[in-house]
Amino acid sequence: MTAKALEGIRVLDMTHVQSGPSATQLLAWLGADVVKLEAPTGDITRKQLRDLPDVDSLYFTMLNCNKRSITLNTKTERGKELLTELIRRSDVMVENFGPGAIDRMGFTWDRIQEINPRVVYASIKGFGDGPYTKFKAYEVVAQAMGGSMSTTGFEDGPPLATGAQIGDSGTGVHAVAGILAALFQREHTGRGQRVNVAMQHAVLNLCRVKLRDQQRLTHGPLAEYPNEDFGDEVPRSGNASGGGQPGWAVKCAPGGPNDYVYVIVQPVGWQPISELIGRPELADDPEWATPEARLPKLNKMFQLIEEWSSTLPKWEVLEQLNAHNIPCGPILSTKEIIEDASLADNEMVVRVPHPQRGEFVTVGSPLKLSDSPVDVQSSPLLGEHNAEVYVGELGLGDEELRLLKSNGVI
Repeated sequence: MTAKALEGIRVLDMTHVQSGPSATQLLAWLGADVVKLEAPTGDITRKQLRDLPDVDSLYFTMLNCNKRSITLNTKTERGKELLTELIRRSDVMVENFGPGAIDRMGFTWDRIQEINPRVVYASIKGFGDGPYTKFKAYEVVAQAMGGSMSTTGFEDGPPLATGAQIGDSGTGVHAVAGILAALFQREHTGRGQRVNVAMQHAVLNLCRVKLRDQQRLTHGPLAEYPNEDFGDEVPRSGNASGGGQPGWAVKCAPGGPNDYVYVIVQPVGWQPISELIGRPELADDPEWATPEARLPKLNKMFQLIEEWSSTLPKWEVLEQLNAHNIPCGPILSTKEIIEDASLADNEMVVRVPHPQRGEFVTVGSPLKLSDSPVDVQSSPLLGEHNAEVYVGELGLGDEELRLLKSNGVI
């Protein structure tokens, strides 16, 4: 068997809900031994949004594959002793509790360094230091405060959240980058370090092009946007790409909610597009021939394309556009994605056996390493690995394990 990229790295996973578990799941897929430490009642998402009674929810199973689960009441003295030993044996510790929660347990960064100077201690919080520090953070709160919502939607409508979980899972990916960098630096320094990632900051990083446009706006209207009026803030611009090449989602037949294709009009693509839509004369018309001529009338340009596309199914529109090397993509519904054979072939939509569910479908690893293949394994049952970790690795006796359970420590 080929060794995994992070084989030999032990991760103490004290995370819950989505932002933290998404990070530690990626670490597990890269080969780390991720030990998920849960309160005896379990991660709250085990019971949230259940589709089957008394079975771990898809919310939990899809964020906790390839991990081991142990339970521990860290409010008890014996629980604190066991947590100390777990930290001592770990390479990475990850948590996403509210600000100061781990400190209040008695495990400040100074204390953690005393226990294990080599540990990388990663925290995911809603916000950085400042007036927002103690705000409660949720996915859409992070989107709201990171620049995403104010720039998402149509000009005459309210700010909108994106369906992509850029606040939670997006922050998780940022946390993984920080953890891996800290592990690499440890090879040179021999020391662990703190890794802090805030959800607001991660969303802002993903919205950097909008800050680019905020600065461009001080020098005049943004010609690449279809908006007619500009104030002193980057406006919501519907489905416009806002980039160097204009794009839009055009309707297709028969007109269902996802019967759309997103089309990018590059300079080289205008001539074949004009032929496809039955208006070949526009390729040489000075009013349409150049990108500069088309920019002031982007709405009209995409209206002309839509008059053609709306008569054809999206897959036929896709085929005809791709035949001319025009950048485009169909709007895929969640049903189409979960049934997409190519995504299954690429192990991005994966069917995973589960001891209680029988099977569930989840998203596979987007990180493809040639020497570190990923075999997605089921999420653990609550406390499934208590004996394996406490007895087999920490050396507790079977009788003590029974007493810990009866006393509510695990």
